[in-house]
Amino acid sequence: MKIVVLDGYTENPGDLSWEALGRLGELTVYDRTPQEQVLERIGDAEIVLVNKVQMTKEIIEQAASVKYIGVLATGYNVVDVDTAKAKGITVTNIPTYGTDGVAQYAIALLLELCHRIGDHSNTVHAGDWTNNADWCYWNSPQMELAGKTIGIIGYGRIGQKVGTIAQALGMNVLANDRGKTQKTLTEAKMVELDQLFKESDMISLHCPLFPETEGLINQENIAKMKDGVYIVNDSRGQLINEADLRDALNSGKVGGAAVDVVSTEPIKKDNPLLQAKNIIITPHMAWASREARARLMAIAVENVEKFQQGTPVNVVN
Repeated sequence: MKIVVLDGYTENPGDLSWEALGRLGELTVYDRTPQEQVLERIGDAEIVLVNKVQMTKEIIEQAASVKYIGVLATGYNVVDVDTAKAKGITVTNIPTYGTDGVAQYAIALLLELCHRIGDHSNTVHAGDWTNNADWCYWNSPQMELAGKTIGIIGYGRIGQKVGTIAQALGMNVLANDRGKTQKTLTEAKMVELDQLFKESDMISLHCPLFPETEGLINQENIAKMKDGVYIVNDSRGQLINEADLRDALNSGKVGGAAVDVVSTEPIKKDNPLLQAKNIIITPHMAWASREARARLMAIAVENVEKFQQGTPVNVVN
């Protein structure tokens, strides 16, 4: 079988190997593929792997040889799964690979809001400590997490891991998840969204993007939150109404925010969050530890192998 990886660079910028996948067929790997070259590069391949390249209805309908599309990520909105299903094309994703890394990153974002370690390191390198009149200084309020309440919206694998870490830091954990009840939880108290907004000192987003969660962090819901609340998002950028969050940050209603995702990526110059105070923005890298990417690679290979054996796994369509 011919196998084509259309945009493999972010998964493997050179520190991993495609060798295991290459053993399953005649493999061609492209670092990046412009959308207009997708059909040309697919050619007569039967297996196509993508990360963020769009497998649209038009492309799927014209790609006559394709029997399998593997998404090198958990989210699979880049594939028109209905068209693929209609054509008998199997579509798979990569679940669970990033639980530990993404949860760790969410806590790292929260800790950065509490201490602004990077900013303070920069001031030291700029000479501020050398020239300081006192033996120490800090340019932002320093906050302990012990005794604070974190509200976690979306309590799947990642949300639960964040809850476990938060509890280890001495935090009280509130959770909201439409698919879970209090009986399924250990470290968290399940509450309605309005209660979570009202009682949380920090809010961390870990829910999927659905019509009902799009723009969940908006002016109306921010008004229900504590003054000075911190908001963390390394889930999906569209969960936040970015203009509303900008306004809340600039007014001080929201004390700080840290996001690894935005509504359109790469971030556009006119993104409202770039005009906000007290915000940390990182370039969608929570998933990118070598350990997580190695797990992703191993699952991607297993997905292809199982498909070839006629027993596909992680099928999303």
